Amino acid sequence: MNINTNTAVSTGLTSLSLSQRLIAGVPALMLGLTLLVGTGFAGDFRLHNGAHDTRHAMGFPCH
Repeated sequence: MNINTNTAVSTGLTSLSLSQRLIAGVPALMLGLTLLVGTGFAGDFRLHNGAHDTRHAMGFPCH
């Protein structure tokens, strides 16, 4: 059995155009900001405390 370790394996991935990256990136950014701000200014103490340490670690002031 001869195994050639120098053979490139095609994964089927293609590079995306700028417009395709923007179409994927803008909604992801909006969702992330919504989650960050939503938990940052949450009135419910359980939601606020659940994300408290993560927000401060990222530099987001919540109080």
